[in-house]
Amino acid sequence: LSGAPVEDPVVMSQIRQNLREKHARHIADLRAYYDSEIQSLKQQLEANLLFEDLCNLYVLNRCEQLDAALNEASARIKALENKNNLLEKQVAEWKERFQALSSTSKVLQERIEEMRTTHKEKDNTISRLQSRLKELEEAFEKAYKLSDNKNTRLKEENKMFQNLLGEYESLGKEHERVKDTLNTTENKLLDANTQISDLKRTILKLEAQLKQVEHENMLKLRH
Repeated sequence: LSGAPVEDPVVMSQIRQNLREKHARHIADLRAYYDSEIQSLKQQLEANLLFEDLCNLYVLNRCEQLDAALNEASARIKALENKNNLLEKQVAEWKERFQALSSTSKVLQERIEEMRTTHKEKDNTISRLQSRLKELEEAFEKAYKLSDNKNTRLKEENKMFQNLLGEYESLGKEHERVKDTLNTTENKLLDANTQISDLKRTILKLEAQLKQVEHENMLKLRH
C-alpha cells in the first residue's frame, strides 16, 4: 500500500478497512483482558473467604475502573475514526480542486501557445508588409521619375500607398491587442500556478495531519 498512489480509492478503502479491523481487534483484546482480570479477581475472591467483604469491595471498584477505562478507550477510538474520515474527505476535496486547476492551467497554456503562434504569424505579416511598402516606395519614386503622366501615376501610387498604410496600421493595432491578450492570459496562468502550489502545500499538510492522527490512534490503541 505504501507504493500505491494516495488518491486511489481502492487503496484508501483498504486503509480504512484495515484501521477498522485493527480497532475491532484491539477492542476485543481489551475486553478479553478486562474479562480475564475480572475472572482472576473473582477466583481470588473465592479463594480468600476470610477477606470476603474487602475483596468484594475491591472487585467492584476494580470492575468499575476497568469498565470506565474501556468506555474511555472506545470513545477515543471513535473520535479518532471520525477525525480520520474528516481528514480523508478534506484531502479528496483538495485533490479534486487541484485537478480542476491543473486542467485550467493546461487549457491556458495551450491558449498561450496558440496566441504566440498567431502573434508570430502577425509579426511575419507585418514584416512582409514593411518589405512590400518599401518596394512600393521605391517603385513610386521610380515611376515618378520615369512616367510622362506624372499626376495620374502619382495619384494611383499614392492611393495604393495609403491603402497599404491603412492595412499596416490595422495589423499593428491587432498585433497590440494580441500582445495585451497574451499578457493577460500569462498572468492568469501565473495565478493558476500559484493556486496549484498552494493546493499542493495544503494537500501535503492535510496528509501529514492524517498520518499524525493515525499515529496518535495507534499510540492510543497500544496504551
